[in-house]
Amino acid sequence: MRKRFDSFMAWSKTHQGKKLIRYTASSVITTGVSFTCIVIFYGLKIIPGVIWSTLAGNVVATLPSYHLNRLWAWGKRGPSAFRKEIVPYWTLAFAGIAFSQIGAFSARDVVREHDWSHLLNTALVAFTNLACFAIFWVLKLVVFNKIFRFDKLKVIDEELVAEELSTIDPSPDPIWTD
Repeated sequence: MRKRFDSFMAWSKTHQGKKLIRYTASSVITTGVSFTCIVIFYGLKIIPGVIWSTLAGNVVATLPSYHLNRLWAWGKRGPSAFRKEIVPYWTLAFAGIAFSQIGAFSARDVVREHDWSHLLNTALVAFTNLACFAIFWVLKLVVFNKIFRFDKLKVIDEELVAEELSTIDPSPDPIWTD
């Protein structure tokens, strides 16, 4: 067990490990936003329909998702490239929302079939959306790696420079001081 943990810790310090951990963390954050919005919208009957509350919750969560993935997970800075980043990201985001709508239609049918409490219906709607998100998550990871890819040599070079700088003794050389 200790060997696996040490192996994981070593991997988590690599570029790929850091990126996947940050992508997962940003996904957890945006999933929480989506889940919370759906529970609030549908649960509090702000948006009473399953379909519309799911759509609204996912659209709200997509806004921070782009920025978290671009800036934090993939470390991209500066203006977004419209054709290479924005269009593919939003196309995939809307495909994910469409996929979650399939789940919402299924949840709506179950809600209509059974005479369950609104609390149970809310849980069903929110967790159906969560399941749809989990299924779509892996596909997004693969595509985002293509959209926000790095020049591997540049990343390795930056890591080597940072490592070399961390080994330099910051104290002044007594030979060169007066």
